[in-house]
Order: sequence, then structure tokens, then C-alpha cells
Amino acid sequence: MSDAAVLSIRNVSKSFGSRRALDSVSLDVAKGEMIALIGPSGSGKSTLLRSISALQTIDGGAGRIEAFGAPVQENGRISGKVREARTRIGMIFQQFNLVGRLSLFTNVALGSLGRIDRARGLFGRWPAETRQAAMAALQRVGVSDYAAQRANTLSGGQQQRGAIARALVQKAKVILADEPVASLDPVSARRVMDILRELNAKDGLTVVVTLHQVDYALRYCDRVVALKGGKMVYDGPATGLDRPKLIEIYGPEFEDVFWEGAPQ
Repeated sequence: MSDAAVLSIRNVSKSFGSRRALDSVSLDVAKGEMIALIGPSGSGKSTLLRSISALQTIDGGAGRIEAFGAPVQENGRISGKVREARTRIGMIFQQFNLVGRLSLFTNVALGSLGRIDRARGLFGRWPAETRQAAMAALQRVGVSDYAAQRANTLSGGQQQRGAIARALVQKAKVILADEPVASLDPVSARRVMDILRELNAKDGLTVVVTLHQVDYALRYCDRVVALKGGKMVYDGPATGLDRPKLIEIYGPEFEDVFWEGAPQ
């Protein structure tokens, strides 16, 4: 793992039956980067994020994943020290992953469970520090007015901003966002991406985000990593993704769905 890297992925493969979801992927993520993972459906983007956060094991063999210099998993086995790494990695999902019957405030406060007595959190006896942090995080992402509402009464965009607030309360240093805007309308999607970009630029948080929307990847992320068939086929600046390269990644059908103002 290089000195500047907060995440290091080495020769990682993952198979589901006969399908190879990841095929010898290696990647370093430096502190403070904002990286877009792009590629066709089934290319391995979500599998890679879930492997980094140890939500699934990689195949046995030479593969290894490290976070903050400590092992997350290696050779198909999760490290015994993974809990420490997870406290510093916030995971944001496409379907928000909030507890619908709980208030937005409680969902956000749950981000502190890695640092406080679990029984206090489960019974809602939040320390003053957690209460203050939760409200500050909700205000930061623009949904503090909905703190008392049940999560399942909120719009998708409001819930996703709540999920980001939970990662802030967790004091995550790295945010892994798996298709965070795929279920949102365009206005809500831009708001969520604006927040992630602001947290990266102003707070120095490292962000790795999987995106189907290539225009968002080019607009918000300086570095883009593209996967195709489980293999890394591009790793470089967003400015290097011209029309021919994108068609190479996505196939000739991509020409038909190019948006106005796309790279030429």
C-alpha cells in the first residue's frame, strides 16, 4: 500500500458461480480523492465497493484489500480487524438503507454506534455529543426540518441526504456511495452529488461513487475508473474520457444515448 493511499486493492477477483464479477482488479485510492466508478451493468462496480467494505468476501488466492494501512480481507477471508476499518468507512446505498419506522434523527444518530455504548443507542438515550452531531449533520445536508419525521415518509432525495448525514455522524473518512442517485429525480440527484462534492472539496473526505450517469461522473469527479466484464479498462482523469473511449467501454449502443454537450 502506498504511503498516500487510504484504500489499496490488489489482484482482487470475485466469482458468483461461473460468472467472474471482478477479475484481478488492482487500485489505489489516495486521501482526498473523489473517484467515479463507471461501466455497463454487471461490470463489477457494486461488487468492488461491497468488497472494499467487507460486505462480501473476495475469492481466495492472491487478492488483498487494505484500508488505512490495515487489512480488510485477504485470500477470501475477512480480517479480524475489519471492525476498526468499518468505523472509518461510510457506506451509502442506492435504496438509502434507513430504518423506515424510525425518525430521520434516530437513523442519523445510529452512525455513532461504533463509538458509544450500544445499549444507550438502542434505547434512544443518545449522549449530548451525538444529538448535537446528528442535528449539525442534518443541517449540513439541508434536511434538519425533517428530523422528527419517520424516514419512510420522506422523499428519496431527503432519505439519501439523511444517509449522508449518518456517515458524517459516524465520522467516516471515506465514503463509498453505491449508485446513490440511481433512484432519484434529476434535481434530487444533483443535490446529492453537490453534497458529496462539497464534502470532498471542503472537508477532505475521500469519496468513491459508482454511477450509471456518465455525465455526472465527468462533472463531479476528477478521476474515473471504468470496469467492463470485471476488468479495469480505464483509470485516469475524467478529461481523458472522449467519445471513442466511452463507446469502447459501453459498446456501440452508447452512441445512441449520448447527451447534449457530451465529450467529442
